[in-house]
Amino acid sequence: MTAAPDGGAAAQRRRRQTGLLLAAGGAVAFSGKAIIVKLAYRHGVDAVTLLMYRMLFALPLFAAMAWWASRREGTAPLRRRDWLGIAWLGLTGYYAASFLDFWGLQYISASLERLILYLNPTLVLLLGWLLHGRRVTARQMAAMALSYAGVLVVFGHEVSLDGRATLVGSLLVLASAISYALYLVHSGQMVGRIGALRLVSLATLVACALCIGQFVLLRPLAAAWVPAPVLGLSMLNAVLCTAAPVVMVMLAIERIGAGLTAQTGMLGPLSTLALGVLLLGEPFNAWIVVGTVLVLAGVLWVSRTGAGS
Repeated sequence: MTAAPDGGAAAQRRRRQTGLLLAAGGAVAFSGKAIIVKLAYRHGVDAVTLLMYRMLFALPLFAAMAWWASRREGTAPLRRRDWLGIAWLGLTGYYAASFLDFWGLQYISASLERLILYLNPTLVLLLGWLLHGRRVTARQMAAMALSYAGVLVVFGHEVSLDGRATLVGSLLVLASAISYALYLVHSGQMVGRIGALRLVSLATLVACALCIGQFVLLRPLAAAWVPAPVLGLSMLNAVLCTAAPVVMVMLAIERIGAGLTAQTGMLGPLSTLALGVLLLGEPFNAWIVVGTVLVLAGVLWVSRTGAGS
């Protein structure tokens, strides 16, 4: 009589544990992108070429995801307005955000880049207020101020060392974060009809085409000849830090919900900080520690106040 409930509880625990592992793995994999990009830059490649290879290798993976998602039962046929929306999201959410991020990483550390990108929940909140008039509470404003203070602490330390390069790189990565926040704000209106995986995969395919086209327009074909380590790092970036995290986070949300998945994502900046120190030789000091703690505390506070409002 009691075996079934105990078995059900054990299955729920396993499901939760699996969800947490998937969320943690997705967060660490996503954050590894900056480390791989910085390693590739050591071989003299530029942002346009590096992004082209990342998207070229990722293209068949997302094409397979789009094909699989479109064949699921209950999938609604896409209308013309859906295709236009997908194209717009691919342009603003993935192409622009990816290119600006890769470009910015030429100038700033991986740790600062990840902290700026992690401001995303606060940017979504601000854009919701600016574009749709959604209310922002005093607690949410205080939480956002905490996060931005953390970024300013790390930024202030790096700008004192590298000056203009840090300013340019930070502005580029901030523009990337804003671009992706715009994608999140507008994609919410399409997810219910199209489906999360189909929307992400199709929008990313648009971005893949744009990144490859950008390379063809801006670089001679001879620029495609890059050192072998760049190809290996780009393949790793496409599979481990681009396609795999999308699936892992999606599966995590199915098991533990979006809120807990987002909170587990706080491992991202911490893993970037650790990998930056270990693999890139980036500094580890009190400025970075204080800034990281402030950013994480502010984002966690925003997430909790957002859930409760």
